[in-house]
Amino acid sequence: MKKLTLFATLMIVALLSFVTSASAVGTDKEYTPVPPSEDTVTAYITSLHNENGHVVIQADPIEWYEGDAADQKFMERDKEAAEELGGAPDGYYIINDDHTLQSYNVAPDAKVLMQLYDHDGTYEGMQINWNEPVSLDKYLAIMSNDKLMDMKNFPYHLTIQDGKVVKIVQQYIP
Repeated sequence: MKKLTLFATLMIVALLSFVTSASAVGTDKEYTPVPPSEDTVTAYITSLHNENGHVVIQADPIEWYEGDAADQKFMERDKEAAEELGGAPDGYYIINDDHTLQSYNVAPDAKVLMQLYDHDGTYEGMQINWNEPVSLDKYLAIMSNDKLMDMKNFPYHLTIQDGKVVKIVQQYIP
């Protein structure tokens, strides 16, 4: 059942990317990669919960690569497939060799930027809005709503300062 849900979610995202990319032509907002930095961790968020009045994220850190770096890592790890495909599929590559979960405290004023989520309970309402700011409370609601799309299937870039997550950016996956 999980595989069917994941497959359906990926198909919806793929279809929406075709529909929404056509509507994005002529706008000044477009996809821009999150630059890697020492204070940013990219991870799959497995859960969010309140602990003593503070939001805590449980996450599985990953290695995220895009563009030439993705092609290079893909070639290093699976040369035959990389040569056959001509590079990393869809321009990105994820390495997740260690599934150890990490806990991160979230600052109450953390900035959250989303790319794609269920805005209104309809498939039409799942449109790409690059770096759409949402409140932390709205983010918690988005992450708990998996009726049309499970938001835990997306990686997130977590910026950590002074031991707390101060920024959460959803990574769009084509």
